[in-house]
Amino acid sequence: MTTLRVNGRRIDVAEPPTIAAIVQEVTQRPAGFAQGVAVAVNGEVVPRGGWAGTQLVDGDTVEIITAVQGG
Repeated sequence: MTTLRVNGRRIDVAEPPTIAAIVQEVTQRPAGFAQGVAVAVNGEVVPRGGWAGTQLVDGDTVEIITAVQGG
């Protein structure tokens, strides 16, 4: 069992996911279509090109930030 903290919420998953998988779960959009999204793992921003290849591990803290258009 892998335990992550995603946007302040504890998530338990059977297998360690990639960043891309977590982004898809949280945003409900495939990671390739998640425009206006930034991700930090343990306080370090991860470029979009690294999402699919970055495996999360037990205890990681993930922040997923989405841009919101305003006026």
